[in-house]
Amino acid sequence: MLLGDLGAEVIKIEIPKTGDDTRQWGPPFIGKESAYFLSINRNKKSVTLNLNTDEGRKALYELAEKSDILVENFRPGVTEKLQVDYSTVAQKNPRLIYCSISSYGYTGEYRDRLAYDLVLQGMGGLMGTTGEPDRPPVRVGVAISDIAGGMYGAIAILAALKARERTGRGQWIDVSLLDSTVSWMTYMASYFFATGKNPEKMGSAHPTIVPYQCFETSDGRFITAAIGNDKLFRNFCKGIQMEQLADDTRFSTNPARVTHRHELIPMLEEAFRKKTRDEWLDILIKAEVPVGPVYSMEEVFSDPDVLQREMLVHMDHPRAGKISQIGIPMKFSETSADIRSPPPLLGEHVDEVLGSLLGYDARRIAELRSQGIV
Repeated sequence: MLLGDLGAEVIKIEIPKTGDDTRQWGPPFIGKESAYFLSINRNKKSVTLNLNTDEGRKALYELAEKSDILVENFRPGVTEKLQVDYSTVAQKNPRLIYCSISSYGYTGEYRDRLAYDLVLQGMGGLMGTTGEPDRPPVRVGVAISDIAGGMYGAIAILAALKARERTGRGQWIDVSLLDSTVSWMTYMASYFFATGKNPEKMGSAHPTIVPYQCFETSDGRFITAAIGNDKLFRNFCKGIQMEQLADDTRFSTNPARVTHRHELIPMLEEAFRKKTRDEWLDILIKAEVPVGPVYSMEEVFSDPDVLQREMLVHMDHPRAGKISQIGIPMKFSETSADIRSPPPLLGEHVDEVLGSLLGYDARRIAELRSQGIV
C-alpha cells in the first residue's frame, strides 16, 4: 500500500474464490466488505490466480517479466513448491526486485514456524515492555510487527531500485517480522546491554525521562506530559503552579527526577486531578510545555490538525459505498502521493490486467475462469 500511495501500479494476486484472508476478518463489515481489509488495500488491483496450476504460474511469470517488483509473504519453502521462488522468477526477469516478508526469515532457527503479529510482538520484546507493572503483557493496539515488516520491505525495495540503477540487476530481499520487531526495541535494548537487567514495564512512563507519562485529570480523561529537559521542567512547574519543585534538589535535574520519581509523580498526579483535561491543555500549551490529550478514535479524526493535514480522506467503493481512509503521512514539494483507487473487489481487475497487460483475449480469460485458474 505504501508503494501504491507513492505512485506504483500494484497488482495484488489472490486465491480464486476466497482471496486474502483479511477479507473475512470481521465484524465490523461495511456491507459485505471487511473493515480490516479496507484499511490496507487501497491503490491495488486484484487478480485471482491459482498458482498450483501451470496456467496460473505462467500468468504470474508473464506479469513478473513486465514488473519491477514482486512481494510475497508465504512461509519459507512455499514459493519453491509453487515454483515462484526468486531463483525461478529471476531467470525470467533478472532486473526483478523480489521481496520476501515472512515471520522469521529464510535463514533462522524458526524459519518453518507459523506466526501472526501477536506472536511476534511477544517474541520481539514489545509485549514484555508494554503495560502496567505487575500486570499481564499488553499487545500494542495495532498490528505493529506486521506494519514494521511492511515499512522495512518498502524501504528495502526503494534501496534496491536505486542499486539497480547502478548495476542493472535486481536482487532478493529477505525481511523477517521478528527482526523488524526486535529492531524497534532501540533504547530498551540499549538499557539491557548497558545494565544486563530486563527493562521493567512502566505503563505510559519512561525509564530515563521524568515526568514523561499520562496523568488523569478531574474529568476522568488523560493528558500526556513529555518533559525532556530541565528548562521544560521549570516551564511545567510554573504552569501547574508548583514552581518550588524546580528548585528542589530532588527534582531540579532529570537524573535526580528519575531517581526520585516515586516522590515526584504522586504530587503531580494530585495536581492534575484539580482541573479538566482541556483546562490543563490550555494552561500548559501556553506555558510552552509538550503536552497532548489521549484521544479516542473519534477525537483523532475530528482534530483540526489531523483534518488540515488531510489524514482523513473519503472515497467511493463499488460495493461499500462511501468509505473513510487514513490519509498519506508523506508530503512532497515536487511530486505527490495519491489515493487513486479504493480497495478492490476480489478478482476485480482480472480482465483488465490479463487483457491489457498480458494480451489475453476474452475467450482465453473465460476459459481460465471456467477452469478455476482465475
